[in-house]
Amino acid sequence: MSGLRGYSVPRTPLGHSSLVPPPPWDYVGDFLVIEYWADPDAVAAVLPDGLEPFADDPGRAAAIFADWQSSSAGGGELIDPSRSQYKEFFLVVNATLDGEHVTTCPFIWVDRDFALARGWIQGFPKKLGSIWITRTFGVECAADPGVAPGATFGGTCAAYDRRLAEGTVTLERLSQTGPTHNDPPLVNVRHFPRLEAGRHDEPAVHELVRARSRDRAVSEVWEGTATLRLHDAPHEEHVALAPSRVGRGFRFTFAYTVDDLETVRPL
Repeated sequence: MSGLRGYSVPRTPLGHSSLVPPPPWDYVGDFLVIEYWADPDAVAAVLPDGLEPFADDPGRAAAIFADWQSSSAGGGELIDPSRSQYKEFFLVVNATLDGEHVTTCPFIWVDRDFALARGWIQGFPKKLGSIWITRTFGVECAADPGVAPGATFGGTCAAYDRRLAEGTVTLERLSQTGPTHNDPPLVNVRHFPRLEAGRHDEPAVHELVRARSRDRAVSEVWEGTATLRLHDAPHEEHVALAPSRVGRGFRFTFAYTVDDLETVRPL
């Protein structure tokens, strides 16, 4: 057997160079979640095989901006923050799997390569982008919105020099429920194609998977009014899921650990 080591490429004699270290992966992040409704036909069009439209509330979706910090065993990334911190923007839509209410992520952008590759391993269709999110530092000053009624937080996403999305959440009160549009279990597709001539339509991996996590923790959840705009751009199709109606917005901090994934079925 080869003496090369590593959870992901590049695999090397010591295994220290892998872009993605082995799990467990620990995450914590500040979230802006904007609940909304898109065209039900457009939502149905992005569902992978095995998922059906959520008939109880057609077109239900959420837009999510997240400012993340993550680490692997030993937590070495926390004192080397360029390997730990990243931001992302993604959309989820509601569906059903064998009658169970679930969500799936058809579009997502992230700003760091390790998070991109780690997402592919988990079944997220990540692309590189530029994401920016309003921060709070816990100091009363003009540059900090604070976490209180009237505070407004914004998020933007761009890729290939084009603005793709922008949203705001203006806090009003502590939420009794938290966001619900992105709450059902997350089901995605792990897809890795072949390059062998004559087999381009036979992916090496094509399977429906359910996200699993443990050791979840969440802060107080604030809610308020929200805005959301999705912008068209060449080579992008997310604008088909533009909002026909925007609901509530939420801000909170969420943490969890990932070291498992359920394979639902091959596709």
